[in-house]
Amino acid sequence: MLSLLVRQIRFEAIGVNSYELVDPAGADLPAVTAGTHIDLMLGDGIVRQYSLCNDPAERHRYVIAVLLEGQGKGGSRRLHETLHVQDQVSVSLPRNNFALANGASQHVLIGGGIGITPLKAMAHALASRGAEFELHYCAKSPGHASFRNELAGLGVEGRVAFHYDGGDPANGLDIAALLRGRAADSHVYYCGPRGFMAACAAATADWPAGTVHCEHFKAPEPERAVVQGTEASMVQISSTGLRLEIPAGRSMVDVLNDAGLEVETSCVSGLCGSCKVRYLSGEVDHQDFILSEDERTEYLTTCVSRAKGPVLVLDL
Repeated sequence: MLSLLVRQIRFEAIGVNSYELVDPAGADLPAVTAGTHIDLMLGDGIVRQYSLCNDPAERHRYVIAVLLEGQGKGGSRRLHETLHVQDQVSVSLPRNNFALANGASQHVLIGGGIGITPLKAMAHALASRGAEFELHYCAKSPGHASFRNELAGLGVEGRVAFHYDGGDPANGLDIAALLRGRAADSHVYYCGPRGFMAACAAATADWPAGTVHCEHFKAPEPERAVVQGTEASMVQISSTGLRLEIPAGRSMVDVLNDAGLEVETSCVSGLCGSCKVRYLSGEVDHQDFILSEDERTEYLTTCVSRAKGPVLVLDL
């Protein structure tokens, strides 16, 4: 954990504030790469994940941007209403489940609303290395577009485009047309609200495996009851042979923690990767939103995954 000082809070767009976090003594912060996020501990057990949106090359600060969500569970409201300049906040070490790919001929970045935050960091990194990229930012209006002036100045002309739909998605960016005819070694990255994510997923459905990357801010399904399952399952701890039953209605990570096998958790919805564990044998119903198909052959997220076969052996 890090204890960071809130050095600056800025209004960035309608409903959006950015928060600049620094080391209280002025020391460098842990190095990060584009796509990294951190967890903020907001008190009363509230933990929220936010993508870093500043240039990853900067070591003196982390910057996050937070949309005030009227229908949320209170995390964004607590930040907007109670966090002030000179406050200190507990922050996790940075993690990255949304990294830029190596070897792409072109990177196509598509952000919707507050989903622009990790893509902004990617644009900084790509511009600094002279890589070929496009950034497309979809928002309701110019007033709803965070970091508009900063983004407009990134790189050469034509690299950054803004798309405003006036609140009607039918008037927005034609994502399928944008991505049609791209080179086979192009990579696309997208992040935004649920409808936007669904449109991007549909537009990239026939892209080659490994060329499409996304990050969800919320689990696509409003209810996660399926995670607890309707039948009990069994896991085995490889180091001791201990077998633990995961009853219907409970998650794997809860049973592991009750047995004294502490696994770190954060989002508890398959979005952040903090509870990722290697498994050695067995069949897994994954249900997460971050692991690639390759990673799923070796890892699972204990907050949402369940065993599909008789026994799942965990590398613990």
